[in-house]
Amino acid sequence: MTSEITLFVNPTAGRGRGAHAAQPAASALRDAGFSVRTVLGEDADDALRRAREAVAAGTGALIAVGGDGMMSLALQAVAGTLTPLGVVAVGTGNDFARALGMPIRDPAAAGRLAAEALKGGALREIDLGRVGERWFGSVLASGFDSRVNDRGNRMRWVGGRFKYDLAILAELAAFKPITYRMSLDGGPFRETEATLIAVGNGSTYGGGMRICADAVMDDGLFDVTVVGDCSRATLLKVFPKVYKGTHLGHPVVTVHRVSSISLEAVGVTAYADGEPLGALPLTVTCVPGAVRVLGARSTTGD
Repeated sequence: MTSEITLFVNPTAGRGRGAHAAQPAASALRDAGFSVRTVLGEDADDALRRAREAVAAGTGALIAVGGDGMMSLALQAVAGTLTPLGVVAVGTGNDFARALGMPIRDPAAAGRLAAEALKGGALREIDLGRVGERWFGSVLASGFDSRVNDRGNRMRWVGGRFKYDLAILAELAAFKPITYRMSLDGGPFRETEATLIAVGNGSTYGGGMRICADAVMDDGLFDVTVVGDCSRATLLKVFPKVYKGTHLGHPVVTVHRVSSISLEAVGVTAYADGEPLGALPLTVTCVPGAVRVLGARSTTGD
């Protein structure tokens, strides 16, 4: 393995933490004897192009510095290749890193972990979800949660967690159950009324909400959480339970474990790893061992 590795940096992650985090992470890697090249990019498309060029040129690893959006971008560059991914999680959500037991907002520790993993060969192969040419590591959201994302993205006059809370309240006031058509593992489509359907490779989204609490990232299967047709009062009772994963025991919630799922619904945008993926319909496939992550702990239950 080459001693030259690539630091893939989002300077705006975590309200500027990305730029600051790159320095201690790079120092830890250089102290371990690695040559570090930094990739920034003028925008997301340019950054991804540069990351893919580094992978094609044989970089020893791609070390992503930022939040879940940056991890998602890095996955597009390394998925399906032998290039390992390092994770320096300094964003606001950090669900991908959290699911793998990686350091959160401690770039020096994350840099040391990546260096030790490179030297010791501590690589863990994990599954990824795939929709067309797009890869994701954590959760694909559709329904109430994705509409909250849609509304939050339009609320440019307010920021942070408060924006998300306001978007939840606004969606609760306007929400009606969605008519989905769903096919599991290539089976027949069936119609169901649901509040949301979340497809989990990992267990959490939204900065620790355990929507697919029992999902395992290296078992070749998704955990699909379906929150059925329910009243606003029931949704208000069920939704807070997502933070501990105890919503899975509620009668309105069902879970399916599948390797692929097709979803259809009118007027619903899917989000994966917190990033807009596109409107339904779509088919989601679990790809076993699609990426090798440096220093990730065993994913036998998050």
